[in-house]
Amino acid sequence: MKRAIVTIAATIAGIVLLLGFKTHPMPETTSTGPVAASSPTAGASQQPSSGATAAVPPATATPATGAPATGTSTLTGTTVETQYGPVQVQVTVTGTKITDVTAIQVPSGNGRDQQINSYAIPQLTQEVLTAQSAHVDMVSGGTYTSEGYLTSLQSALDKIGIK
Repeated sequence: MKRAIVTIAATIAGIVLLLGFKTHPMPETTSTGPVAASSPTAGASQQPSSGATAAVPPATATPATGAPATGTSTLTGTTVETQYGPVQVQVTVTGTKITDVTAIQVPSGNGRDQQINSYAIPQLTQEVLTAQSAHVDMVSGGTYTSEGYLTSLQSALDKIGIK
């Protein structure tokens, strides 16, 4: 009799947990399929998509040789479409030193996205500034944001010739 009561209580608890489970919404799609990542053009101004946190200023031109510039350059990485929304970063480089990284687009479709971004973005920024590279560990709990952030950052660094 005691086993039956424990079994029934455990089953009810499991059903309550299952019914309370919340999933993320599906990513936006267009009539031709999923929204593709776009590559910014140097000198062109872009309008951010929904979920953007700031306007995107034009990218600074770099030497055609692929060698790092000696002055300060601000470059915008490609927009990376993640399962939960777009991620795009802007990096400021002085010579070959990364001096600032700003997330200009992050997923913001719901409160959970905002919660993840509130701890993942500052942690990623600090790790990148410390490592002076896009080769850093991803943030636990913010895997998709981390992948998008680091991919966009690397695309900006590739434009100036920094690995």
